Amino acid sequence: MTPTQCRAARALVDISQAQLSGIAVVPRIVIEEFEAGLAMPSEDELYAMRIVLEWADVEFTEGDDPGVRLRKDG
Repeated sequence: MTPTQCRAARALVDISQAQLSGIAVVPRIVIEEFEAGLAMPSEDELYAMRIVLEWADVEFTEGDDPGVRLRKDG
């Protein structure tokens, strides 16, 4: 997950940084710095954030142009 994907995914499902932080049990500053491109979360933190966003029906697209979209079956 890229910082841009994280920001877009949160916007897509209307989850704030504070909400993602609380559900994923990742410090809010980690999310803020990641999305600003200032720091990279640990693998565990990144995984926890992604799992929460996927649980909220976000699908991450990879390849040449990574992005996000709502899962069609969600």
